[in-house]
Order: sequence, then structure tokens, then C-alpha cells
Amino acid sequence: MGSSRFAFFGILLLCTCSASPPNFVLLFADDLGFGDLGCYGHPSSLTPNLDRLAAEGLRFTDFYSTCPVCSPSRASLLTGRYQTRSGIYPDVLYPGSIGGLPLNETTIAEVLKPLGYATAAIGKWHLGLGHNGMFLPTKQGFDHFLGIPYSHDMGPCKNLTCFPPDVKCYGLCDINTVTVPLMQNEVIKQQPVNFLDLERSYSDFATNFITTSVEKKQPFFLYYPSHHTHYPQYAGIGAAGRSLRGPFGDSLLEFDNTVGHLMATLERTGVINNTLVFFTSDNGPELMRMSRGGNAGPLKCGKGTTYEGGMREPAIAYWPGIIKPGVTHEMASTLDILPTLARLAGAKLPPVMLDGVDMTDILVKQGKSKREAMMFYPVDPSEKYGLFAVRLGKYKAHFYTQGAFHSSTTPDKDCPETAVLKAHNPPLIFDLEADPCEHYALPVDTPDIQTVLEQIKSVKEQFESSMVFGESQVGKGTDPNLEPCCNPECSPKPSCCHC
Repeated sequence: MGSSRFAFFGILLLCTCSASPPNFVLLFADDLGFGDLGCYGHPSSLTPNLDRLAAEGLRFTDFYSTCPVCSPSRASLLTGRYQTRSGIYPDVLYPGSIGGLPLNETTIAEVLKPLGYATAAIGKWHLGLGHNGMFLPTKQGFDHFLGIPYSHDMGPCKNLTCFPPDVKCYGLCDINTVTVPLMQNEVIKQQPVNFLDLERSYSDFATNFITTSVEKKQPFFLYYPSHHTHYPQYAGIGAAGRSLRGPFGDSLLEFDNTVGHLMATLERTGVINNTLVFFTSDNGPELMRMSRGGNAGPLKCGKGTTYEGGMREPAIAYWPGIIKPGVTHEMASTLDILPTLARLAGAKLPPVMLDGVDMTDILVKQGKSKREAMMFYPVDPSEKYGLFAVRLGKYKAHFYTQGAFHSSTTPDKDCPETAVLKAHNPPLIFDLEADPCEHYALPVDTPDIQTVLEQIKSVKEQFESSMVFGESQVGKGTDPNLEPCCNPECSPKPSCCHC
């Protein structure tokens, strides 16, 4: 108890001392399942650097994203608010999307900048491009950006090389759109992107950003939403063919290598003990890709669904001297990252309805979570149906269930899109401690479960009464003229957009 108290006071002193505010590195994998990392039990994944963070840091068993697809989960991560508030629904944004993360939403970067933080984003943005790049990271609080403004399968990839020496990408990806660009800040640096060199470019960019920030004695926030392990998988020479798990494993290894490079940079620059590194993933595995689509471990279904496999994610927090090694079973979410970083930095919270809670007690004391419940919206949320599921404590109640094409090919009949929308009255209720696989619904005719259901229904009603749906940004549609092209005057588009 005494050591925990001293650690807690130490963190408060650290975070209020203007001479050395903490740095933050936020790692966000793509379509990575609960069971994909070595430290989460996968027998053939090669993830030594993430495994080291887990062994020397805090590993979460009950950590959630807010949506089982990309754009909405990213909006929630950066704003601490459910995607329904910011309007990043239904589904995801596209290269020509008119909408994006509204500029009146406050991101983690915008929370930290008033305190003098240097901010950078590398990798997959996927929160909108818009007219004249109005939704890019540099318009949302980030000083620097190197990356792809959306998912790297949102452009033709049939003739692109994904593995050396010249192994073409698996599948067609999206056709009839521009090839995927690599952007630096608001300028297209390369189109189409060279997948074989991409991770090295990110690693070099991040290393330079950290080194420069340290030299300037400036605290920093580095956000790295990786493309790995989203389809189509790719890897350069340092990882290709080096895992036991094929293309998916090689892609995951390349991401892990970059994590290793970042950790080495933090050590070399002497800031490793003043930096919180947090890792998680945006949503569950795309099971329709079979062995190329990731693994949810024991959890039910995957991407696109509100079952555990769609939204429960691996998560690791690492901070030498502050966070003790261990495992926490406390419930937490991507929503909680913004208020936590704000607390640790001594920053003001944005004056809006936040859905996240501060999880400093979990990190520093391995204490209890302030999060009592987790809400589960589908890919296409609506006020008509409301929440599909609610977790309260160890119990989760499904009011609606529905499969998804992202989770097809699995033997579980509840996972693919052929499992149509189904209402449950009374709700299906599961004890996630005894049955994290959601295999065995509890009988609802016992007094104890009846009491739990009433509590869950009360939490659901209270939450839904406070939810104001923002205007759908995806619903604004697309305009082909907004698709990024390095030769904007060329013809014919989109095939002429290359440089």
C-alpha cells in the first residue's frame, strides 16, 4: 500500500512539474484481434517488442474500442467521445468523402498543445480528407503528419508490390479510385505509395520527431495508427518471410519492429522513464480473410460485430518506474485515453460531454476502474435501435445481434452477414468472467439475473437519454473531385494520378 501511495504522489509531482511533463506515445494497430499477439497467447506470432512491453508494463484483459470498424473507433480514441456524438458513422470514410471529423471536436493533440507539446501523427488517419485537406491531422492539432489519409486498401493494389522482391498485393482492393497516396502534412509525397519502404519511412520520421523534441526540451505526443495488420498485408525486407505465420505474421512483425525502433529511440534520447507508451487496436480481426485476417482468441466473432471479438482489444501500458508489471482485469476503453493523458499532463479537458474516464488509478496503482459500463453501438447506429449491447460489471446484455461480412467464413453461424438483425426481448445476458466467449446465455428467470437486467436497462436508458447524435459525416456522401491526386490537372482520372 505504501509503495503504491508513493508512486501515486510521484506521478502527481511529475505531471505538475513544468520542467519535465511526461511524453506520450500512442500505438494503434489496425484489425488486430484479441488473440493475435504472442503475449495474448498466439502460438506463432512473432512480437518480441510488444511482448516486452506487456511483460514490463500493464496488460489489459478487458479493454474495448467503441466500434467494430475503423473510422468511428479512431474518432472515439482521439476525442474521448462515442462516434455518435461526432457524427463519424455509419461505417467508414472514403477517399472522396465530403465529411470528416468535425473541426469543433477536440482531439488529444489539441488538448496537449496549449501546454507546449510537440505533436505528430504517422500512419493511417482515416478521419477525413475533405476540401483542400480540411480534415487532415494538421487541421486537428498535429504539427506534423506523414501517412495515408485513409485505409491503404482504398485504391487499386492489384499491380502493387506488397512483399519483396516483387510479390504483388493479395486481392484487388478498391478499384475505380485513385491509387493510395503518401502525404506529408498536406502535400502528396508519393502516389502510389511504396509499401516496401513505408514502414522504414514511418520509423525514420518518428525517430527524428522524438529526437528533435528532446533536443528542444519540448514534451511530445506521438500518435502512430499503423496500417498493420489490415488487408492487404505488406512488409519490407526486414520482416518479409521472417515469421511463422505467413503474410499476416510478417505484417505484424514489421509493426513490432517499428515499436522496437521507437523504444530504442526513447532509450537513446534518455526520455524512456518520462514517457507513457500505450498500445491497443481499433477493432477486431477481419475473419473473412481467414488466415490473413487475424484472430480473436477465445472471443466470439470479429470485425463488424458487437460481440466481444469485434470490440474487445489487446492493450498494454508501459512506463518504467511508474507502471508496475502486471495484468489488470479492470474494464477500460479507448475513450479513457484522452482524459487520462490530460490528467497526467495537467491539461484542461474540453468543455463538452466526454464519455471517457481517467484511468490513472489503474495505471499507477493497479487500482479500480472508474468505468462502470461499456456501450456497444453497431457499425450503423441509429436513434431508432439505440445500443445493441451494454456491459455492466461482469455482465453483458445483447438487445440486438447481427452478423457482418467482415466476420464471414467462421463456423459460428452468428458471425457472418447471413445472421440478420435480431431483437432480443428479454436480452441475451452473459457472465463475461465465466464465459468471455459468449457461448452460454444465462437464464433470465432467476431473481439475481432479473435484478442485473433491471440495472442494465436503467444504465442503458440513462445513457441513451443523454446521447445527442451528431450529423452523420459519412452520410454527406462522396465527391470524386476530392480524391487526392498529385497531378490534379491530369487526364484521364483516376489512372493518371501518379508521381
